[in-house]
Amino acid sequence: MSIASMTGFARVNGSLQTVDENISWVWEIKSVNGKSLDIKLRLPTGYDDMMFSLKAVAGEYLTRGSVGVSLEINRERNNRGVKIDEDLLRRLAERAILLDEEYGDKLAKSSAAELLAQHGVVEREEAELDERNAELLRQRLSEDFAAACAKLRDDRCKEGVKIKVALLTLLDNIEDITLKIEKIAEILPQKIKEKLTLLLQQYAGDVEISEDRLAQEVVFLITKADIREEIDRLKAHIKAARQLLATNEAVGRRLDFLCQELNREANTTCSKAADIAITDFGMELKALIEQFREQVQNIE
Repeated sequence: MSIASMTGFARVNGSLQTVDENISWVWEIKSVNGKSLDIKLRLPTGYDDMMFSLKAVAGEYLTRGSVGVSLEINRERNNRGVKIDEDLLRRLAERAILLDEEYGDKLAKSSAAELLAQHGVVEREEAELDERNAELLRQRLSEDFAAACAKLRDDRCKEGVKIKVALLTLLDNIEDITLKIEKIAEILPQKIKEKLTLLLQQYAGDVEISEDRLAQEVVFLITKADIREEIDRLKAHIKAARQLLATNEAVGRRLDFLCQELNREANTTCSKAADIAITDFGMELKALIEQFREQVQNIE
């Protein structure tokens, strides 16, 4: 499985014809970002017992995301029969006769059609599937649900390709800024020494400061501003991120952790910066890492 987005949509239609009726259904699955795999199923009455097995099927195709699933089933009976509530019809007829006797021409006479049209008198007979067809229906529903999950996974993978390109571009930019900071850091000791010497000339007056004392101060300032470890860790995290993006696994969580580590090193670099150029590049670096993190939030 390639890098996949957690956002996607899939729809699958199915049907089953029996001697007594035609049954059709439609599966719809929508998924958005989520820290784990959270599946919410909305099934017609009488199919709740399928929830556990359906979630197991979804787990074979998806690892993360908030997933909403709905199933709609339509049943159309061939030669559909009707059932008449004879007792209710008789009581309505008797009441209509009494009203006619009591009010005569003051009320319009009730027809047989009007009596049959009263709620509850006539009901359409719903076909009951036999055991074999009931089992076949559930099997077909499960198969189409698996097909919908596969279709959703493909949709998420297509979106994942675009996200992967964006992530690799951001990693290139992050690495570029890191290398620029490294170049500045390489000449930083000499710049610190020159700056300190200039300050002493401006403010120390005739006070003589030994070369050893100056060297001690330079070493102290260089040690305080040393960002070589941060740069090395930034490079290592960039390399690790590229390796994760090259795998065919769900790497969203691990990339999210790397984002935290990248951001930590960028913050430390900015806090230790002894040069305005490093500070400027550090802020640009933090902005790129935030963009990278936002993209990572979208992948499985």
